[in-house]
Amino acid sequence: MTSRTVATPTAHAAKASPASIDVHSHALPQSYLDALDELGVSALEEDGFPTPTWSEEGHLRFMDETGQRFCILSISTPHINRGDDATSARLARSINDELAAICRRHPESLGFSATLPVPAVEASIDEARRAFDELGALGVKVPSNGAGTYLGDPALDPLMEFLDGRKAVVTIHPSLAPAAPEGIFTAGPAPLFEYVVDTTRAVLNLMAHGVIERYPNIRWVVPHAGSFLPPIAHRLMGISGVLVPAGLMEPVDVMANLRHLWWDLAGDARPVMLDSLMKIADPKHLLYGSDTPYTPTEMIARNKEGLAADPLVAPIAQDVFFDNAARLYGLNL
Repeated sequence: MTSRTVATPTAHAAKASPASIDVHSHALPQSYLDALDELGVSALEEDGFPTPTWSEEGHLRFMDETGQRFCILSISTPHINRGDDATSARLARSINDELAAICRRHPESLGFSATLPVPAVEASIDEARRAFDELGALGVKVPSNGAGTYLGDPALDPLMEFLDGRKAVVTIHPSLAPAAPEGIFTAGPAPLFEYVVDTTRAVLNLMAHGVIERYPNIRWVVPHAGSFLPPIAHRLMGISGVLVPAGLMEPVDVMANLRHLWWDLAGDARPVMLDSLMKIADPKHLLYGSDTPYTPTEMIARNKEGLAADPLVAPIAQDVFFDNAARLYGLNL
């Protein structure tokens, strides 16, 4: 993917500091809402969390109010593959066409990561190629699991090979697990626990199957300050020391895998998760993310101010809020 020069915005100017590139910024175009309707999917019923309102104009106002210099739009959850690959491929195409059109209207402010109909491998390869070559996508977004197939599954290797060849930025977004315990609080609001668990499960599967090492040109972005990966990283190292000699697990260089990943700080990264993440992450791989519009703008503004002032971030704030993302996505701002 080639670098892209983005002109200084004139339609709206940032009012807050520091200026930032927001890598975890969601859109809900009409094509996505129509897709959920066609699939008979209710986010509130499935994830225990309502679908927020979103508009192009409202997103630009959000950028104004929170100091976002550039946003990389993507679709959140529910995922669009419900077991019918042909339907999911058609819906992904429609969504990406609309996201591309939105970004063409605001090239100084917006880019997007394309939706793929995972686990439909050939359709995902075709759509990723089209998104990169025809629509100008900056990356792709994949669910932690698509219709029950997790990242790291060998069935997805042809897609991984394609993305590796394109040196793609691949953003992971949590998706609801195929099965979860019922009748307990965490089974209700999925963003609290199930999303974080499923992201962690997917990345551990990528590591265990050697995907991160076998396809080193893929730039993986892990959301929500690494989910549960930072606090269990050393537990995995300890357990692997038992499982590998017993022939129950292939050798994995846990820390090398983790240092290869990129991490967005969307959500409530401070104070606990950030501290853990800084112990395993390459500081040059930390990225700012807002999680708009699923997080209210007022909360995003407070979180951003707190993050900028945090002693762990303040010395590297320019990298975290801006330079790392510009380098990752090839943006010349």
